[in-house]
Amino acid sequence: MRTQVIWLLAAAVTAGAAAEPFRSEVTRTSYGVVHVKAADFRNLGYGLGHAYAEDNVCMLADTLLTVRGERSRYFGADAYATKPKNGEYGAAIDYVTLRNEDSDFFFKGYLDLAQLRAGYAAGSQEVRDVLTGYVAGYNRYLRDNSASLPAACKGAAWVKAMTMDDMYLLIAEKALHATGEVFAGAIVAAAREPAAAVALAKSIAPASRKIPMGMPAGLGSNGLAVGKGASANGRGLLLGNPHYPWNSADRFYQVHLTVPGKYDAMGASLGGMPAVVIGFNKDMAWTHTVTKAVHFTTFKLDLDPADPTGTTYFYDGAPVKMTSRTVSVDSLQADGTLASKQKTFYFSKQGAVLVMPEAGVDWTASTAFVLGDANRNNTRLVQQWLAIGKAGNVAAVKSTLGAIAGLPWVNTVAADREGNTLYMDGSAVPNMGADKFVSDCLVLPELVGFDGSRSECAWGQDPDAPAGIFGAANMPQQERTDYVANSNDGYWLTNARELLTGPAPYGYSPLYGSTDVEQTLRTRIGFKQLEAALTAERFLDTDDLQRLMFANRVHAAELILPELLPACLASNDRQLLLACAVLMIWDRKADLDSRGAVLFREFWNAAAAIPGKWKVPFDAADPVNTPRGLAPAAVPAMLDALRAAVAKLNAQAVPLYGRLGDYQYELRNGKRYPLHGGIGDIDGAYNSINMASELSAAGYGDVSWGTSYVQVVGFDQAGPVAKGLLVYGQSVDPKSPHYADQLPLYGRKALFRLPFTDTQIRSDAGYKLKVLSEN
Repeated sequence: MRTQVIWLLAAAVTAGAAAEPFRSEVTRTSYGVVHVKAADFRNLGYGLGHAYAEDNVCMLADTLLTVRGERSRYFGADAYATKPKNGEYGAAIDYVTLRNEDSDFFFKGYLDLAQLRAGYAAGSQEVRDVLTGYVAGYNRYLRDNSASLPAACKGAAWVKAMTMDDMYLLIAEKALHATGEVFAGAIVAAAREPAAAVALAKSIAPASRKIPMGMPAGLGSNGLAVGKGASANGRGLLLGNPHYPWNSADRFYQVHLTVPGKYDAMGASLGGMPAVVIGFNKDMAWTHTVTKAVHFTTFKLDLDPADPTGTTYFYDGAPVKMTSRTVSVDSLQADGTLASKQKTFYFSKQGAVLVMPEAGVDWTASTAFVLGDANRNNTRLVQQWLAIGKAGNVAAVKSTLGAIAGLPWVNTVAADREGNTLYMDGSAVPNMGADKFVSDCLVLPELVGFDGSRSECAWGQDPDAPAGIFGAANMPQQERTDYVANSNDGYWLTNARELLTGPAPYGYSPLYGSTDVEQTLRTRIGFKQLEAALTAERFLDTDDLQRLMFANRVHAAELILPELLPACLASNDRQLLLACAVLMIWDRKADLDSRGAVLFREFWNAAAAIPGKWKVPFDAADPVNTPRGLAPAAVPAMLDALRAAVAKLNAQAVPLYGRLGDYQYELRNGKRYPLHGGIGDIDGAYNSINMASELSAAGYGDVSWGTSYVQVVGFDQAGPVAKGLLVYGQSVDPKSPHYADQLPLYGRKALFRLPFTDTQIRSDAGYKLKVLSEN
């Protein structure tokens, strides 16, 4: 009843606000960068929603079908989410690979609109205002341009006006990337058709596959903050380099959002996210990297044998009935009619029931498993990013991360004008201390599974945190004046000069990730090239950070080839002589002109999995420099992998000495844009580009994910000095001037100045102002 009253009050406030006129100043500068200035957050959202629709309306409209659970209604039950079409856009979510019907059931059954409405109603008025405005701006664009939409969605019945509920769902979906969406198929598998007989498993089979523990492997970012002890002018420097999808509404969008006197932040947002998520203001710059932390636990329930439906469980000895939600999905049939199907989802107080028989997780007469998801009802994302954008220094960033704890699955790396730096994992992590991992509460370690029948095994509560997640005192964090950095590895290696340890006696919760373990080659090259630059120059500036970003060193080659090439030549194998020669003269980089990069990539994709390949083993006291060197016993397997790579290139008619830029590219409007960069974690390339297809005679084809938004920010006495790049461009419309205009800059390793002040904006060569108003 209380939740309903809160929602009705919020709806009344929103309805009253909607009757007021809208007015936003929307300016475009070079490369289509959007600057929105408005008197309040409601009008700020209005301008941003309209601008985003102008560039990406089809992609956002298609994505709304996903979060509404309406894909089957328009595209059929057995189809899948839209893949990139004719180079225009994609709406497929990398984290959900379900057919439409299962996807629809997941989003309708798992997302709880009542809880989302209540969360926003109880939250910040600024957040409600900016969401209200965004909806109105998007809908204004649809009304004004319904007859002239891009070809991919022109005249489509599924392009519909947005509601506030849609906004809640759109943001909620982004929060689930590392939790609910990882288990989407298992949650749908546990749902039942209401009319069907209950069919509980007789027993739990042994696990036959590894259980996923977070976001897809490799997806991530680089973040580097340099402080006054290592910067040329004694002020902070920041490099932000997220490696994120090139398709879907998870693409970044370059924006500058201003409410005079309240909020002035520039950088990048995401589709449907009315805030700067990576960026800078006049005093502070920040970026994010995907964290190693786990943002869920599971719970094993002991079921009441007296309930034949298996929906009553014991909690502290008392029987508790599961709650349920029945949802309907309409599917388009071959004859054009719609068929409706229902499923019922079940929930304990800890979360949704899930079933993964192949992973040893099933629903029997005595046992069920549920997913405890720290982000399922997380309505704090927009509030968190608005608060970060207002922060005047890293101390304020740290304070707001601890107070709101709204980030779903990312670390934060920040630098300020005073020359301070911060690393912090302020994401929403279940409050399960290390003590519970060494107790009898932990019953299924491979699924972070705890005893769901006892309250003593439930998530804990910190006094300064939202329900069930860790507060600031228990979040990994490090403040320094030389540097902090993260490339998606563990929190403990944030600075190569001082490893981070947690509070006594147990340290940070194991949910924040393992310590004293081997790091990826991308993490290691990041620290090695940074320390080398500091040794050579002592103090760095923004140009130095840009050079580090685009150095394109392939660290695997640096570690392996010095010992592999002599062995290769000594083998006297005629199949390998040319390959040995090519790799000997290769610059060991992933630049456009690097000859041998394709050969090494195909070799290392297989060779990286060879066991026992390192001569010097990993040393937790020296994680940047170990393991290294080629073990003599691994040489035969390495040469076999090289032979296989040569055979593969020969079969595709790809020359062993071919230029990387001739085979790694993005195709836009029939034109190839060559791309530099390596894979990342596997080969140790800091600048990561992951291609959508395997090598063929034509090359690797288009990008799936990788370097997307890049920002390098410094400060002078007046404020920020920033340059950046959105590699794939602002728009997914092939007819837009901003569809491919930044790709050539990336090919040249060029960044452009980001105009921040009014004077800089007005003097920009691409300056164009539009006043958007509505009564």
